[in-house]
Amino acid sequence: MRRRTKIIIGVVVLVIAGAVTAGFVSQRGKDVTPVTFGKVQRQDLTSKVSANGHIDARRKVDLSANVMGQVINLAVREGDVVKKGDFLLQIDQKQLAASAQGADAALQAVFSDRDAAKATAIAADQDFQRAQRNFDQKIIPRADLDRARSARDSAQANVMGLEQRISQARANLAAANDTLSKTTMRAPMAGIVTALPVEEGEVAVIGTMNNAGTVLMTIADMSVVEAVMEVDETDIPSVKVGQHASVTIDAYPNKTFPGLVTEVASSPIKVNGVAPGTTQAVNFEVKIHVENPPPDVRPGFSVSADIITGTRPKALAIPIQALVVREKPGSAVGKPQDEEGVFVNQAGTVKFETVKTGLSGDSAIELVSGAKEGQQIVTGPFRALRELKDGAKVKELQEKDGTTTAAAGGGKELSN
Repeated sequence: MRRRTKIIIGVVVLVIAGAVTAGFVSQRGKDVTPVTFGKVQRQDLTSKVSANGHIDARRKVDLSANVMGQVINLAVREGDVVKKGDFLLQIDQKQLAASAQGADAALQAVFSDRDAAKATAIAADQDFQRAQRNFDQKIIPRADLDRARSARDSAQANVMGLEQRISQARANLAAANDTLSKTTMRAPMAGIVTALPVEEGEVAVIGTMNNAGTVLMTIADMSVVEAVMEVDETDIPSVKVGQHASVTIDAYPNKTFPGLVTEVASSPIKVNGVAPGTTQAVNFEVKIHVENPPPDVRPGFSVSADIITGTRPKALAIPIQALVVREKPGSAVGKPQDEEGVFVNQAGTVKFETVKTGLSGDSAIELVSGAKEGQQIVTGPFRALRELKDGAKVKELQEKDGTTTAAAGGGKELSN
């Protein structure tokens, strides 16, 4: 065989061997899943519930019209600070003043009738006394005595009836004066006029069973400010009265204000006056007392809050993304049960270990039982976690020069 032929054959053999080796390595690489790693380690955990809402005063009152009439004098403007008892507005009182005068005149008339009735009763009693003496002396028959007694009793009953009419007339006069007094509106408490929907000259209408009355103005006591939050139904079980919160008011973006949960609603927030249905989000109202609010804060300002629902110092924890929820092997047909766990790395091979979790932080979750401190666990990618099985081979992903390469061996630690 010529030398040249031998060289060609040798090159061909080397090429074929290289191809076989490359194929074997390539096939072997396909059985290894690139993943990221983290560690089971201790850290401080804080569980939060985030919600949005608005600023409101703890004490506020909507002043509505108690009498119907035209607003003839409006003494305040929106934003004015008022003290308790300050004059606010005047409703036309001419008709009601006339009614009060009529009630007073009716009372005076009854007084006069009572005086006349008393005089008649005195005269009737005197006639009866004379008739009694004459009867005793057998001057008049018993029939005349009975008539005198009847006239006396009738006159006394008339006086008693007029006394009742006086009480009635006094009540009518008091009602008329009370209605008249309601035409003058004064501040029921100190605060700020936060809403003034009426103007001088408009007619105030009182409310009925089916129609709300005219709201003349709203006064809010801004000395105690609270954030009214809307919390999702899934978070409401962990929110309790007395928990601390961090409140951010959109109008003051670079400041946070401490708060305290003061009220947690038991019923969901109604949408357009109707309880939310199954297709609507169900939210509950939570009120947070805002400590040291800005002096110029106003009702209606948008706020967001983080409610601290739990803390756990030095808790054994894992990154949240490492937690895998899968169907428990051996579950009954038609009644699958889920289990939580993590994939523990054991020298490049993973093993699924069931865990029990506790408090959830922003990026980590507490381990109550299961994996041990210091163990290396798989944290991602999500698709790899979803497809991993017990005994699968893994390698760590590393980002270098914009491309992803694999490095066998240990992984880097992911912390909260």
